[in-house]
Amino acid sequence: MVNQVTQGVLQQVPQQVSQQPYAPAELQLFALEQSKGFGAAVAGHLGLALSPHEEREFEDGEHKARPLESVRGRDVFVIHSLYGEEQHSGNDKLCCLLFFIGALKDAGAARVTAVTPYLAYARKDRKTKPRDPVTTRYVAMLFEAVGTDAVVTMDVHNLAAYQNAFRCHTENLEANPLFVRHFLPAMRGEDVVVVSPDAGGIKRAELFRQRLSRVLGRPVGAAFAEKYRSGGVVSGEMLVGDVDGKLALIIDDLISSGGTIARTARACRQRGAKTVIAAATHGLFMADAETVLADAALEQIVVVDTVPPLRVSEGPLREKLRVLDSTAMFADAIRRMHEGGSVVDLLESD
Repeated sequence: MVNQVTQGVLQQVPQQVSQQPYAPAELQLFALEQSKGFGAAVAGHLGLALSPHEEREFEDGEHKARPLESVRGRDVFVIHSLYGEEQHSGNDKLCCLLFFIGALKDAGAARVTAVTPYLAYARKDRKTKPRDPVTTRYVAMLFEAVGTDAVVTMDVHNLAAYQNAFRCHTENLEANPLFVRHFLPAMRGEDVVVVSPDAGGIKRAELFRQRLSRVLGRPVGAAFAEKYRSGGVVSGEMLVGDVDGKLALIIDDLISSGGTIARTARACRQRGAKTVIAAATHGLFMADAETVLADAALEQIVVVDTVPPLRVSEGPLREKLRVLDSTAMFADAIRRMHEGGSVVDLLESD
């Protein structure tokens, strides 16, 4: 008799659960201070106002952040891009974000998603020398320790390493749709070849090449440059692929010192490329990037606003630089995650 009753209850439970519609908690959006402009633009696309919060820095450099309205039971997204700048390092911003997420969870938020357009420490994702740290994994552990439910970024350096490092939910948005829409008008009548500046970026460049070819409705060539890095020194001059007489479009995930992009641009020119353009998601422009990228071999550089071009002054680099707006894409991803929709569909749409 007990077994029959138990069996009947078990048979009813799946049917009851399947009838429950997805009912998201109320959406709440914060942007920490150094990302407030970016966050306000994302909020505008969502038809929201940023939720108020307080940030304080104490005399000894310690930091405090807290929400100024209730987050209990809410679906909370926090925007903070983790690039370093003169007043606030990537470390400072990472700590601030982690502590704020912890405060949100302690205040009863139902779910907290960290939206980091640029994710710090994503490049150190594996051991390349004996006793090397795997910093990407350590950062993931910090996010998990404060209760982060999901992390959203754009064009992380190594997607597989990013996905494997985090045990919480992760999303990686791609700048490819933004680049394709930007370049499309100028490339309809051009013979184009997509160039990866190193062997490690071939898959990233190939995904862009396939999307561009599909939108153009014709084949687009592929090439890649030889690159070796040791002790901060980059070497390698070989270029594999035909660029002669073509528009060479170099695709990468970020520009730091600019050496890799400039070296690849010169190699393309030496092998007869008619025009050389570079596109990279994150424009850090460190060290002597302004001088290095002023090279006449490179006609245009296109980046995304995940990192504002704070270090680029008026001059040759500023004149050839274009910055694309990604805030609508981040807003769409937030909306889809909040409503239980598909971020994959967003990435696959042209």
